[in-house]
Amino acid sequence: MTIEERLENMEREVGRLKRRSRWLLGATLLVVGGLIIPVVFETTALRARSQEPGPAKQIRAKNFVLEDENGEIRAGLGTTKDGPMLCMYDEKGGMRIRLAVIEDNPYLQMNDEKNNLRAALSVTKDGTPGLMLVDEKGEARVTLTVIKAGPDLRLLDENLKTRVSLIVDKEGPALRIYDEKEVRRAVLGTTKDGPGLMLFDENGTARFTAGKTKTETPDGKTIEYPESSLVLFGPDGKVIWSAIK
Repeated sequence: MTIEERLENMEREVGRLKRRSRWLLGATLLVVGGLIIPVVFETTALRARSQEPGPAKQIRAKNFVLEDENGEIRAGLGTTKDGPMLCMYDEKGGMRIRLAVIEDNPYLQMNDEKNNLRAALSVTKDGTPGLMLVDEKGEARVTLTVIKAGPDLRLLDENLKTRVSLIVDKEGPALRIYDEKEVRRAVLGTTKDGPGLMLFDENGTARFTAGKTKTETPDGKTIEYPESSLVLFGPDGKVIWSAIK
């Protein structure tokens, strides 16, 4: 498989990855928006299921609260309408960690000292894990997902546009670089046939390739270039210069 053929397969995969990244961001915002107010755990009487002397074999309660030596809440375990939740607080009362099951999806959230979300780890219903790192403005800047094809790492700019992506699939690793309009401008990857580099213009048209590739002539013939090839293309996609060694 040449770098061009693999690129087309990756383009189709990119669409699915974007949807997964948006789900991860949406799920996180849902959690933050709906549950950002620190959970107040109501203390309830504990009920021991066992009446035998000695330590209880089972304790049941709706909520648990842990306090420090000053009477400040430092952790709480309870249930909400969205599912069970464990929260941990710092000495100033700010929530720093939230572990929950939301709509049957496990979710881990970590906040900074200002109670702003900075990192989230979740698993979707279809079993896709995802990690998201957030800047001080609450915008997702790094996403990492693992899909059937393999892991995908994405770096986003302040406008939430993907600027760099790194994916590893059955063909091998591939690094993609995008411009501010999220148009691919460079791809570096390797396949079973060897490594390859492609550069694109602002319209996403390939203008330069290095490595094994193939092109088609106007009469429908296919020309294959070996790993040591350099090929330049015009804006119409036609070869304007090539070097083979």
